[in-house]
Amino acid sequence: MKIGVGYREPLAAWIATKPVSCLEITAEHFYECGERRLQELARDFTLFVHGLGLSLGTPGPLDATRLRKFARVADLAKAAWVSEHVSFTRTAEVDLGHLTPVKPTRDVARIMADHAKEVADVCQRPIILENITSHLRLTGELSETDFLNTVCEQSGCGLLVDVTNLFINSRNHNFDPVAWIHELRPETIRQMHIVGYSLEHGRYADGHAEPIQAELIDLAREVARHAPVEAIILERDTEFPGAAAMGSEIAKLRVLEHAD
Repeated sequence: MKIGVGYREPLAAWIATKPVSCLEITAEHFYECGERRLQELARDFTLFVHGLGLSLGTPGPLDATRLRKFARVADLAKAAWVSEHVSFTRTAEVDLGHLTPVKPTRDVARIMADHAKEVADVCQRPIILENITSHLRLTGELSETDFLNTVCEQSGCGLLVDVTNLFINSRNHNFDPVAWIHELRPETIRQMHIVGYSLEHGRYADGHAEPIQAELIDLAREVARHAPVEAIILERDTEFPGAAAMGSEIAKLRVLEHAD
């Protein structure tokens, strides 16, 4: 299992010491600039490209301009695979600017699957899809895990299990995260995300700013035992710690390399 981080400029000096073997690139951060930086990173690390705004859950055609930019970043990064979210971020009239949950129905599964296949075809790379956090737990014809299994079956895509998102949803919506993991087809799970959570006024949240808690490592270990996970990415978007603290966070993930 490769251990890595999401690439952010405040971490660039630490990343230059090559403390990890892979990086996740947020595609939108490189739409307008950074071509040389991507090429440099691709020489030293295995790169994965992660999207925020393709809006795979929106009915109708994908935004061709966004998809073209996304594919270009994947090419420059020589990405091992690309990823997006099980969500929508726009309607036909407005860009919501936020990852919004989709209803777990067969019709929506077909929309997601068709769009996932289109992204994979345009990028000429495998695609994996990530579970999101949501204040609402939408219901439909399918359970969330049946929905994810259906999308994978219909599209040939894989899954990016965000352990922190799963933990937060399980606490806020009162379900068993371990059972959720075991309801997924293990062969579909290729990557994990992890970062610490916060708890405010009785609600769990993910600000990509906290150290990893022990219960998240336990949950990640459960995923690694269930599935042949190839990479785990530490996410951090704010409250960036120093080199020693980052090293400590990575050390927490090293225990997952030999989960049994």
